[in-house]
Amino acid sequence: MSNGYPIAKFYFKVSRPEQEFNSVDQIGFTEVSGLDYQVDLIEYRQGGDPNFSKIKMPGLRKFSNVTLKKGVIQGFKDANAEFFTWIGDGSKNGTIRKRLEYRKNLVITLNDEEGKPVVAWTLTNAFPVKVAFTDMKADANEVAIETLELAIEDLTVEYK
Repeated sequence: MSNGYPIAKFYFKVSRPEQEFNSVDQIGFTEVSGLDYQVDLIEYRQGGDPNFSKIKMPGLRKFSNVTLKKGVIQGFKDANAEFFTWIGDGSKNGTIRKRLEYRKNLVITLNDEEGKPVVAWTLTNAFPVKVAFTDMKADANEVAIETLELAIEDLTVEYK
C-alpha cells in the first residue's frame, strides 16, 4: 500500500493481549466508539499577580467510556464462552461485585487492506458498565445488535 492515503476505518480487531478472547472464532465487533480522553483545566491566580488574569495548567485526564457493538450470531456464546463469562449473564453470581479480577486490558487494532496493524489503542483495566441487548421490531429490516459499554482507566495509542 502506498503512503499518503488515509486508512479506511472498517478493518479493525478487538483482542486481549493475553490471547484470552483470540480464537478461530474471533469476537467480531461492528462498531467501536469512545476512543478519546480529555485533560481537565486548572486555573490559578496568585493574589499578588499584577496581570489580573489566571494561568492555565493541565490537570487530570478523563477517559470516555468505550462502546462496542456487535451482531447477535447463533452459536456465538459457545465459541466465546470466556467473553460472556466476563461480561456476566445478569444473575447475582455474574455481577461485578461477585466476580474477582473483572478488569481486563483490551487492544483495538486498525489494520490496512493487507491486514497489517497501523494503529493500536490499548484500553487498560476495562470493565463492563452497561450491556444493552437488541430491540426487536416485527417490521424492521435490520440485524440484531448488542452494545457493550466499558469503563477504562487509561488509553494509550501506538502508531505502527
